Amino acid sequence: MPLFEIAVLVKPSHDEANRGEQEKLVFGPKAIVAKDAQSAPLVAALDPGFPKGMDPGKLEVLCRPFSD
Repeated sequence: MPLFEIAVLVKPSHDEANRGEQEKLVFGPKAIVAKDAQSAPLVAALDPGFPKGMDPGKLEVLCRPFSD
């Protein structure tokens, strides 16, 4: 199975952005073995270090192949 790199950012709300808050890295980058790029974030979500209890609307999951 291919190797992917996953990172998760939490984006500030509109009000937080107005106060000058910026995106924060809350997970990764971490290497994940998965069937394809669509399933890699799901595999990462099962990792114990994956952020829990956060507003999913504020999370941005970034996924890319580890190498070409």
